[in-house]
Amino acid sequence: MTLSSPSRDVSGLRDYAFDWALVDVETSGVIARRDRVLSVAVVTIGPDGEQTGEFSTLLNPGCDPGPVHVHGLTAERLLGAPTFEQVAGRIGALLQDRVLVAHNAQFDYDFLAHEFARARLYLPVSQRLCTLALNRQVDPPAADMKLGTLAAHYGVPQTRAHDALDDTRVLAGILRATLREAARLDLPLPLVACPPRQDVQFAPQPPKTPCAYRNPGRAEAGGPLVQGMKIAITGETATSRAELVARSVAAGLNVMSSVSRHTSALVTNEAGSGSAKARRAAAEGVPVIDEHTFLRLLSDVRAGTPHRGAAEGAGASGGAASASGVGALVSGVGALVSGGVAAVPGNAVAAPASTEAPAPAAFPSTPETAVPATQVAAVPAPRRPAPAETTGRPLAGRRVLILGGTHPAAAAARTRVVELGGSAAINLSRTVTDAVLLPGGEADRRLRRMPELGLPVHDEHWLNAPGAAAPGAAPGDAPGAAAGAASPATDSSSPEREADRPPSPLVLPRGGVVDLPVPQRDAAPLWHITAAWEPQEAAEIDVVAFVLDEDEQVTFDEDFVFYGAPENPAGTVRLLTDGPAEQTIAVDLASLPPASRRVAVAAAIDGEATFGDVGAVQVTAVPGTGAAPLARATLDAATTERTLLLAEFYRRGPVWRFRAVGQGYDDGLANLARGYGVDIAD
Repeated sequence: MTLSSPSRDVSGLRDYAFDWALVDVETSGVIARRDRVLSVAVVTIGPDGEQTGEFSTLLNPGCDPGPVHVHGLTAERLLGAPTFEQVAGRIGALLQDRVLVAHNAQFDYDFLAHEFARARLYLPVSQRLCTLALNRQVDPPAADMKLGTLAAHYGVPQTRAHDALDDTRVLAGILRATLREAARLDLPLPLVACPPRQDVQFAPQPPKTPCAYRNPGRAEAGGPLVQGMKIAITGETATSRAELVARSVAAGLNVMSSVSRHTSALVTNEAGSGSAKARRAAAEGVPVIDEHTFLRLLSDVRAGTPHRGAAEGAGASGGAASASGVGALVSGVGALVSGGVAAVPGNAVAAPASTEAPAPAAFPSTPETAVPATQVAAVPAPRRPAPAETTGRPLAGRRVLILGGTHPAAAAARTRVVELGGSAAINLSRTVTDAVLLPGGEADRRLRRMPELGLPVHDEHWLNAPGAAAPGAAPGDAPGAAAGAASPATDSSSPEREADRPPSPLVLPRGGVVDLPVPQRDAAPLWHITAAWEPQEAAEIDVVAFVLDEDEQVTFDEDFVFYGAPENPAGTVRLLTDGPAEQTIAVDLASLPPASRRVAVAAAIDGEATFGDVGAVQVTAVPGTGAAPLARATLDAATTERTLLLAEFYRRGPVWRFRAVGQGYDDGLANLARGYGVDIAD
């Protein structure tokens, strides 16, 4: 059979003409290194949009099939099915020399990569395309970006959800429709090279068990050791290093692989050795203890203060995971919170930009301006304001794209858009309602798309009095000109456009804070912080995350999540590479241990470019895969920064909060990681 039709023919889209292999897998869980594929389907499509092949099969995973209520695949039904190893060759032949396409493509890619590795084979995929990421760029007027929602929006029939073959056929229709929308918007495809690049400079060490106690501070001369103290060891010791570490951990101490300002003591027999740890200890004033004294103090370690328990440190679900259970993941990561925002910042204070050395502790848990969260299971989702609510907010409900201008001028214009109640866009998408043309913007290739899309283009003076200029006014129109010029099809306030447009996410200013909604029981979402920017030719940007304790330090190096180590040991924080201009940090907040108080997300530039060259970075908080976003912020660094703190999730009592940070540093990623306590080689 063929899945193409004349109305969905893509043969004319030459920039998007690839051989595609559309894939869907049903799995026994959500962790690729642990769980197994239960069924797989592959549909191949040529550059002309015509189907060229199809294959699907159930698989016997040799283990419990997991959430049967989701995929319907019982152990009895899978009995007698082939193993993955038996069909790997056929699947590989369909994937060879094609671009792998999936909805949430990294999920499917990771599972296939692990299954091929178990079969001692190589996954023959060099590029992948995520239709979820592509639709986030297109931003169609759909309630969310889930497969079923997009199928309904694009008119693609769906017969059996969570059936691998039917989902793949649906995906084929969504791909064709989305490619046509991308062509209208002149969007580059977010193709991802497989596997993503790695850097041995940041290679993590084997993980350790998290310490159960808070750091009491520095060891005092002649005083005892206290549980929770952070201890580093350097140089030769009479006792084996493994034994020293084991005895320290058993006593309740927190053995670190590096020295920072939070280190309680450095154990060494060679204080003047000049090692990196000894030099850092001297610079920070960290006490030095010799091995003999340390062993004596180990025999009488005083009781420490445990990390906050469920009453104080519970996550948004109302109950904190224990340290021993940090590996447990919530099943059904796609479950949505049936609500939206729990609290909205009234006048959130912006954090100042800095070009000094990184100071990660610059954002402590100080009193916020956000309204306290109400203790309810769910609250209404964000919505577009009614006309009566837009007094003093003339751009409420509008999404404005700035074209041209120097970086400071464009940043100032985007700030002004937010001040006027609008949302500042960084790329052309279906939800953009207006464009502002600054000097130099005439050369922007997106400008020629505006007439075809029916988008009004205003000059730089429009932001001084946007309420007076009608949507549809031509570039350079004076305020008040062309009143009523826009047709209902292009007017951003028309009933037709209003009815089609989904609820808008909250727009946060730099420093803005919002409480995350309290999830329903057994429906805690996997929260995502997605960062996106305008595609770059001269700069490569990497998004990273740090899982931090009360002292703004990682518990161990593996809580630094980046392109070389895209998942922390517990699987609670993961990096998802969605394209060259978009990356996501996924966080299972409900499964973080009580010691984890904050998840900081940053971006760093590899090379000599700065964020002044890159321009704005858009940050979005989303509750679940493909869900409607809760909040969005557009962040501009100043000019010279090469590292940018984007956003964070942090605990405030029993509630998790999301903050748009937007603080930049001239230093590179290595210095930022060291500031958070990660041991990075020079």
